[in-house]
This record gives sequence, structure tokens and C-alpha cells, in this order.
Amino acid sequence: MNTFAVALTLAMTAGSALADTTVGITKDMPTATVQTRDGPVMIARIQETDNEISGEWAKTSRPCPDFCIQPISPADGVMTIGELELIAMLQDPEAIVVDSRTLDWFDGGTIPGAISIPYNYVLDELGQLGCQPDFDGWDCSEAKQVALFCNGIWCGQSPTAIRQMIEAGYPAEQISYYRGGMQVWRMLGLTVTRN
Repeated sequence: MNTFAVALTLAMTAGSALADTTVGITKDMPTATVQTRDGPVMIARIQETDNEISGEWAKTSRPCPDFCIQPISPADGVMTIGELELIAMLQDPEAIVVDSRTLDWFDGGTIPGAISIPYNYVLDELGQLGCQPDFDGWDCSEAKQVALFCNGIWCGQSPTAIRQMIEAGYPAEQISYYRGGMQVWRMLGLTVTRN
């Protein structure tokens, strides 16, 4: 069989598998497509119903500190969201989803369409989020709607970034917090992209 025939067979098999999605995102949403810097990426769940998370993501008991369970809301006025709300933000060209983990974590895999702004650099990067530098720090009157996430409910990186943003003048009502982070995203078998 030539290379084209193999590619065509694989494409048809993949297409029929997606058409017959057993493990959808919701009953009415088998997949979702989001724009990334590298073009469109389809978010789907892993179709093998016996799939299990393993390795780093399967760990349940990390020492506190540093890995303490985070509150439902990291600051007053910030909305905590789930996966469906995050997917909607990823599909909204006006919203920005921020992976606030350190670069080594981001490079190991992230949510499609998320940009990397490590929590310890967030104050230097507020310009990417619609703020303008001024003599007193930042003018965030034109701040964009953003969602931040990190590794999961035991990760303090995005809550720390959120509190720093608010202290710098970013409006809390423009910030959403995806508390489940990468651990829950992976637990649900959702698409992960590598950089």
C-alpha cells in the first residue's frame, strides 16, 4: 500500500471514530475546536473507556506546604469556572486563557489555546492582557476577560498570580479561575498540546 493510501485509511478511520464519539465533552458537544497560535486544535476526550491517568498526574498526596488545597475562590470578585466555561473562553477570540505555571510545566503539556505567563512574571506581562503601563504601574481600564489555571486544586501558582494582578489594578470581575487545572483536565481525558 502506498503512503497516500495509508494516510487516507488512517484519516478515514480517525474521522469515523470522531463521528462515533462515545466519550463526548457533553451530550450535545462531542468535541470543540479552538484557535491556537499554530492553527485550529480540536479538544476531545480520550475515547478508550479504560484509560487511566498515570505518573505525575496520578499523585494524590503532595506535602503542604507547598501543595496545599486552594480555596474555591482565590480573591473576592473572581469567578471560579469549570471545563465547559473554560472551553467557551478558549473559543472566544476576545478572551485570554493563561497557563500560569512555570515554563517547564507548560512545555510538558498544556490546554490548547492557552498562553504561557508564569505566575512569577505576571506583573511584567499585564500588557498582553489589555493593561497599559503608566507612571503608577498599570492602567487596566481596558483589561481583557482572562482565565488562569495551574496544576490543580493543590497548586498555588494561579491563585498567587490572580492576587498579584488584582493588587496591580486588574479588575477582579475580569478574571476567572479554572481551579481544576491540568490535573482535572487530564483526569477527564481532554486534549493536551505540547510546546
